[in-house]
This record gives sequence, structure tokens and C-alpha cells, in this order.
Amino acid sequence: MPLVAHTDLPTFQRLREEGEEIVDADRASHQEIREIHIGLLNMMPDAALEATERQFFRLVGACNQIAQFHVHPFTIDGLQRSPETQAHIDKYYESFSKIKADGLDALIISGANVTSDFLPNEDFWLPLTEVFSWAKENVTSILCSCLATHAIIQYCHGVARTRLPEKRWGVFSHTLVDRTHPLVVEINTRFDVPHSRFNEIFQNDMEKFGLRVLATSNEAGVHLATSADGFRIVFFQGHPEYDDVSLLKEYKREVLRFYRGEIADYPPYPEHYFNDEVKTIFADYAQKVGAAKLNHQPFPEFPEASVLKYIDVTWRDTAKAVFNNWLGKIYQITHQDRRIPFMDDVDPKNPLNL
Repeated sequence: MPLVAHTDLPTFQRLREEGEEIVDADRASHQEIREIHIGLLNMMPDAALEATERQFFRLVGACNQIAQFHVHPFTIDGLQRSPETQAHIDKYYESFSKIKADGLDALIISGANVTSDFLPNEDFWLPLTEVFSWAKENVTSILCSCLATHAIIQYCHGVARTRLPEKRWGVFSHTLVDRTHPLVVEINTRFDVPHSRFNEIFQNDMEKFGLRVLATSNEAGVHLATSADGFRIVFFQGHPEYDDVSLLKEYKREVLRFYRGEIADYPPYPEHYFNDEVKTIFADYAQKVGAAKLNHQPFPEFPEASVLKYIDVTWRDTAKAVFNNWLGKIYQITHQDRRIPFMDDVDPKNPLNL
């Protein structure tokens, strides 16, 4: 079923323009269909804030459960914002106090940029743990993305993430470790997921504390895992929500950082993402960037238009299937009152009877 445009958030109109089905609030109010309320704690930096909205809203809206999906974006203190982004948040986002009062059936926590190797030193650490502590007691299931996965595992189990020798980014092949878990039922046993990170929590560290690892990559490590109960917390280390051009835009930012002298070396290509035609175009472009930097000339126009036709999406169907399974199970076990996480006959310590 589609998303419900219950506010004037511009993301709804952007998704309509992309062909997504969005129901306005008045029409939704006349349909006798159960509502599912999902929080999106968006901690992404300004440049990615609205793109992150669209990416997660799109995955939720693609689910085929018989429900109306209301997504409630909010954020926390401790994140630097420009006046323009803060104005967007003030106008369209809800407060955490309202979220707590109204309740949620599910919660998605995005990644974030960090300034410290030690996550508890981040200004957003205490606000994030406050949200998590509330959600753990009051929300059916929490889905953590990338940095949020690292933060919550450290908060719950004391496992600090490990700094990798170099940035891990690209599109990597994964296989299922547990093919019978309800979150991965009926999905491909081998599938792609984008990754983009400097840090990792390894499989043996997860399993040491009873976390259930569901999908791994020989190159990129664990992508998908859950808390020991199998459902209350879902962990992503990859980025299945990414658009087809997300890594392309990130590559552009890295090239621009080299041009500005913020990094010493020209950035490598995201792995398994560019084909030979794209690499040829960008090899020529690298020469232009190097010459422009040396001669103090303007940054050369990035050849995005020339490469778009070669950029493939090889992860979206699987991402939609996992989200469909996740929200489907939430639909089956959550209480109709969104302030109560479970139906009366569900055991919170083993909600899926695994």
C-alpha cells in the first residue's frame, strides 16, 4: 500500500514525480485500512538530509502490506545544521516529545557523519541513546543504518567499531547465512548491497554477544543482522536504501575534496560500481582535474550526464523485499494502539517465535 502524505513535506511531491503512489491525508481518512506509524530519526548531514528522507520513504512505500504507512521524520540535538536545513526541520519534522506522546510501530535510525573516533564523544551520543532507550521499550522493532548500527551495538554491548585500513565503498555481493529467518524469506540467496564506510563491526564480535547474522559479504563483511531475539533491533552495515546515483555523487564529492586539497590522493573508484566505459570517462576526467588543480583553474564540469546510462541498480529489489518482510512482521505482531508495542499474545523476548 502507498505512503500517506500526512504533512506538506516536499519529499512526498518528489516521490510523486518519480512515479511513486502517494495518498493524500483526506483520501486516507476515508479508507478502512489499518495505519502503521514509522519514525525516521534522520541524523544525516545537510547535503544528504532530504535524499535520505526520499530513500527510506520510497522503501517503506514499496511494501505491499495491507496498511497505510505514515512516516514521521524527526531529528536530535548535537548535529550541526545550516540555517536553511534547520528551517526545513522546523517546518516539516516532528519533535521527539511528540513522537513519544503519539507512539510508533517501528523506527528507522539513519547514519550520520562523525568527528571523533570514539562515538560516545559525539555531541549527538546522549540524544541518540535517549531515543533508543525509549524505543527499545515502546516500539515493536528498530532498524539501524550504518553509523546507527555501530552506535547502538557499542551502547548495548560495549563493542567499539574497528577503523578499516581504507574506505570501504562500492557495491558488493552478499550471501545469506540464515535462509530461514523471516526477514529474508523469499529473497535472493545472493544479492548486492552498496557500502560506504571507514569502520566495521566484525561478524565474530556480533556473534560473541548473541546477535543473529543473516547476510555477509566476503569483501564487505556483515550487512544484515538482528538482536538476539531475532527482531527487536535490525542492523544494516550497508546502504540498501541508496539511489542508483548515490555512490556517483559521493565520488564527485571525493574528487572535489582532492581538487580543494582536503585529501592528498585522487580517490579510487567505488568497487564493482563503474563499468569499463565509465572508468575510461573518469580516467580522462582525472587528468583534467589534476591540470586544473595544478594551474589554479576552475573545477572541471563533472561528466555525470555522460555516465548515467551506464549506472545500474542491482540492489533495490532485495532491499524492497527485506523491508516488506520487516514491515509485514510488524503488522502481524504490533498492537493497533501505536503506543503499545505488541499484541497481548506476543512474547517481547521472542516476538517471532524463533
